[in-house]
Amino acid sequence: MTANPLAPGWLAHPDDANALAAGVWPESAARTASGALAIGGIPAPALHAAYGTPLYVVDEDEVRGRAARIRDAFAAAFAPLGVATHVYYAGKAFLSIEVAHWMREAGLNLDVCSGGELAVAEEAGFDPRRLGFHGNNKSLAEIDHAVGLGVGAIVLDSVVEIDRVAQAATRHGRVQKVRLRLNSGVHASTHEYLATAREDQKFGIPLSEAADAVALIRAHESLEFLGLHSHIGSQIFESAGFAEAIRRLLALHAELLAGGEVPELNLGGGFGIAYTSADEVTPIERIAADFAVAVESGCAHHGIPVPAIAIEPGRIIVGPAGVTLYEVGTIKDVRVDESATRRYVSVDGGMSDNLRTALYRADYTARVANRVSDADAALVRVAGKHCESGDIVVRDDYLPGDVRPGDLLAVAATGAYCWSLASNYNYLGRPAVVAVRDGKSRVLIRRENTHDLLRRDSGYSSGADQVEVESIHDRDN
Repeated sequence: MTANPLAPGWLAHPDDANALAAGVWPESAARTASGALAIGGIPAPALHAAYGTPLYVVDEDEVRGRAARIRDAFAAAFAPLGVATHVYYAGKAFLSIEVAHWMREAGLNLDVCSGGELAVAEEAGFDPRRLGFHGNNKSLAEIDHAVGLGVGAIVLDSVVEIDRVAQAATRHGRVQKVRLRLNSGVHASTHEYLATAREDQKFGIPLSEAADAVALIRAHESLEFLGLHSHIGSQIFESAGFAEAIRRLLALHAELLAGGEVPELNLGGGFGIAYTSADEVTPIERIAADFAVAVESGCAHHGIPVPAIAIEPGRIIVGPAGVTLYEVGTIKDVRVDESATRRYVSVDGGMSDNLRTALYRADYTARVANRVSDADAALVRVAGKHCESGDIVVRDDYLPGDVRPGDLLAVAATGAYCWSLASNYNYLGRPAVVAVRDGKSRVLIRRENTHDLLRRDSGYSSGADQVEVESIHDRDN
């Protein structure tokens, strides 16, 4: 059967619409004897029966293995240079108390960006000295709490934060370690919304203003300058952008050494993963080796010691470990022109549990998860149930042509930035997150029910757990 003319150029017509592309799905993903998709040894129908849909499924061994692999890759790459590497898991990708435990047990540090994420780390018993605290607009309360807790490093995103953190450190009688986030001007090859080092955006300060900012940091006895920080974007496959950022940062790093110690360099994260079989992912060992070459070369050029290196991966650790399960509701064939038809497969979730397709026009891979089929492949668009024409989960993929209501659909590589970006649009509860491992499953985050959605509404009168409503005046007095 020929490919549908509506299919994008990158999407090949499959020989088998049941096949699971290597590198896109968790390593444990496999078809059972009955044809069902299993993750971590548990068939999708069993997960559906136990927890319902939509459902985020996280392969625990995949997450743990990826964390260890990136830790070891960077340690090995920089060992010949005689410096330590510090890996911070970027909690914004997906964070729960249990995931924080996994990161700690893997020997990773943890990067948080809000008071809420910091609270998760606290509840997990994470050593605050192994925490980094990010954010372009940290509140005074967040800064004060982080300093009081003894957070290992605060990333200063603007000049105004220098005095704010210094004052908090003085109040608590601490010397707070800080990094300075720079806007390196490197244009990473990624979606516009994911490029975080271009000149016209909210993060960091320009390279041209960095020396003055560091002088201000060093003028405060309550602050200790650790080094520079850079994050050029997310979902990046090419290493050229990282190498250029390293070159620019090390030039400034060398200049700053004249005024005092600069013990480390934080190069951020943003390493890409495969969402479809068309994505060509660079192995993390190659990335680490490229980083080491660029750092060694830059330090040699300036005649300076190699600093300790910190990185902040998130998506590459948790993204490929996640699969979202849905139940198919309706199917609709839409004639686009005289020669082409697009099949819309609607599921019981949508942009409330995966906003990335609408936000970034991200591509995903879908498979029928409760059975296999020998029907000819049909081009489909997986749509959600929300009142938005842009409510699309998978823009383009091929599924067996006999996909039908009641089928389970699995979407791969949803471990990062799906639950984190989830909402209650149309008053849908956010799905549960379950971890699977060795044929067993457990809930990491429970599903929200209607009561959860209503209980914050001051007009809700049902149930014993009614929310107490207070005014700002009552609270402050």
